[in-house]
Amino acid sequence: MNKAVGIIPARWNSTRFPGKPLHLIGGKPLLRRVWERCKRAKSLDSVIIATDDMRIAEAAFNWGAEVALTSTDHCSGTDRIAEVARNAKQFAFIINIQGDEPLIDPQLIDKIVRKLRWDRAIQIVTAAHRFENPKDALSPHQVKVAVDLAGNALYFSRAPIPFHEKGHSLSLRHQGIYGFRRNALLQFVKWKPTPLERAESLEQLRALENSVKVHVLITANGSPGIDTPADAKTLEQELARAERRIAR
Repeated sequence: MNKAVGIIPARWNSTRFPGKPLHLIGGKPLLRRVWERCKRAKSLDSVIIATDDMRIAEAAFNWGAEVALTSTDHCSGTDRIAEVARNAKQFAFIINIQGDEPLIDPQLIDKIVRKLRWDRAIQIVTAAHRFENPKDALSPHQVKVAVDLAGNALYFSRAPIPFHEKGHSLSLRHQGIYGFRRNALLQFVKWKPTPLERAESLEQLRALENSVKVHVLITANGSPGIDTPADAKTLEQELARAERRIAR
């Protein structure tokens, strides 16, 4: 069993941006843009949208996506993809892809799958990159990660880590994509939230607190997430500028 599936968890209710998955960016729903990028990944045998909302499910089905309806009781996207994974036993590797990153790099998805296939000692893989603007490392909305010499996560934090007296040039911005071995994912969601996880409000710390290594792929750059309507407007403007440059 060597198959990989990309699962995109999507929910309607968001405190800062209700209805975000179906918000139109350049005439196309945000979630569809994410799905289309995932479909370009060569390593995925399937791409599934996991949602508990019929508005999202119907829209995704209409544009040709495979959809899994899930429970309304899930507290996180990881819980939601685990429900799908339990019923999709043909997949050895589950890639959790955020539904609000419309510029997710298909090659990054492929790198994560390859890492899981080639290194059997690794249970969970994620990604990070240097901050373009060191000042962004000061924001609690940007998650940071510190890694060891082997590329495994030492700690995730909303605080600027590691401390650097001349700035934060060593800080890595964590990108919210995760690759799991099937058993690692199903075990992860059985564990209760841990003390550091609750303190930082970062569920990936649950793995570290249970002595599970999280390997971090360091990339040259990342993809911006869409957290607010203002973010969506900014991306729409950037896409329009890019299209005008191509047209020339």
